Amino acid sequence: MSDEMAKQPDETDDMLPEYDFSGGVRGKHYRAYQRGYKIIVHKIDGTTEERDYTLLEGAVMLDPDVRAYFPDAEAVNTALRGLIKLIPTKRVSGKSS
Repeated sequence: MSDEMAKQPDETDDMLPEYDFSGGVRGKHYRAYQRGYKIIVHKIDGTTEERDYTLLEGAVMLDPDVRAYFPDAEAVNTALRGLIKLIPTKRVSGKSS
């Protein structure tokens, strides 16, 4: 493959050349996203709209390395049910009375 062919953008890539994410940091806002976040939308008419986003109750965000093994909720629930079976029914308290 020639250098010229390597420089040709992929035909399916609709990213414009002026968008350069080479200095981006993957996962930079990961923790903030878990806590929830607010977006302020500035509209053409001069008004603004605030939108709050949070994870739904009961939702769990998997780290990328874990997500590679559990592609969907069914896979996660199956694995956790297997682990639950390993937990002794009588739990020993770490506190002394």
